[in-house]
Amino acid sequence: QVQLVESGGGLVQPGGSLRLSCAASGSIVSIYAMGWYRQAPGKQREWVATITTGGSTNEATSVKGRFTISRDNAKNTVYLQMSTLKPEDTAVYYCNLERVRSAYSYENVIWGQGTQVTVSS
Repeated sequence: QVQLVESGGGLVQPGGSLRLSCAASGSIVSIYAMGWYRQAPGKQREWVATITTGGSTNEATSVKGRFTISRDNAKNTVYLQMSTLKPEDTAVYYCNLERVRSAYSYENVIWGQGTQVTVSS
């Protein structure tokens, strides 16, 4: 069974930076896309950024130029470098993997457990 472990969330002041990580384990053969979503209190979960196996990236307009997504295929890990954070970036951030093939299974989508990011002075 593929498992995800997220880390890097926390409390940061406006204008600050944080780096989120999401590591996948479990006899993984391939992962097509890795990404991040977020859900603020009282709001629906929204897409933040995605990176494919080939390294193509896409970010939501609200974070473009401030957030950078990257991945280490050898480690099956995806990162989200967040800079110039704003209070409206406060949310639970979820790692998302698409088309995950392991030695024992194939899953279209896998979600992480979420990590809290709070931007406040």
